[in-house]
Amino acid sequence: MEIKGKLIIIGGAVDKGSFTENDIDVNASKNINFFETGILKRILNESKQKENSRIEIVTTASKIPKIIGPEYVKAWDYLGAKNVGVLYLEKREQASDPETLERVKNADVVMFTGGDQLRLTSILGGTPFHDLLLEKYHNEDFIYAGTSAGAAAASNSMIYQGSSSEALLKGEVKITSGLGFIDGVIIDTHFVQRGRIGRLFQAVVGNPKVLGIGLGEDTGLLITNGKEMEAIGSGLVILVDGREVKDTNLTQVELGQPISISHLVTHVMSKYDTFDLKTYKMEIQSSQYAEDLGIPTD
Repeated sequence: MEIKGKLIIIGGAVDKGSFTENDIDVNASKNINFFETGILKRILNESKQKENSRIEIVTTASKIPKIIGPEYVKAWDYLGAKNVGVLYLEKREQASDPETLERVKNADVVMFTGGDQLRLTSILGGTPFHDLLLEKYHNEDFIYAGTSAGAAAASNSMIYQGSSSEALLKGEVKITSGLGFIDGVIIDTHFVQRGRIGRLFQAVVGNPKVLGIGLGEDTGLLITNGKEMEAIGSGLVILVDGREVKDTNLTQVELGQPISISHLVTHVMSKYDTFDLKTYKMEIQSSQYAEDLGIPTD
């Protein structure tokens, strides 16, 4: 079945101005300075009614929702969005509230902030709020956008814990169910900056059918039709394809022991590059072989 909605997943630190997200809890007001060339502007341009789209910010993953929420409203206002609100959902019963559900029904974009993805899924998973989001994503011109925890929770399988430095020791990466907006992938965020490639390697070798997606900061993917991915933002997207793994010691070693993997394929995407989840074909926008491939160049 064709998916009518769009998925925009972001690796965190989407501001890329004078500040980064290294100390977001302390300097939240400085850490959300979104500029017109950035990812938020792209979300606005992709939305159904552009500047007039109804945008709801969900702060459930954050421990400081009353700080983060208003900062996102300011950021959207800076970009010209005229109809933005914040949904403070901190308990499961709030996700069944008729007023909340009515706001979601009227939303063109719902954006999930960073924080703790396990908090996000444990509070919202399986609620009428969650069901309504899935229905809108499949059947309407609707955008689910998530940064950091909001991105990690978007897939069926979700990494919720795991040391970056010890991620290639068996058992160090913890995986549970996500919100289920996209199948066949597993997503990790703050990927390059926090050295999380080992986490993704272990997640993929445990089930090589799943494509690992590592999102750098100020970097994201726009996913349309549930399969067509375009890199957006200023950094890198790392894809880990385990379908051609030839060998591993994963089932032979004890918990806490190093994992070996032979022939794990990786791709690196940057802005405007595309990847098809059905064919696993990647196209580099500024390929050095563009003329040979018949790709138009500017």
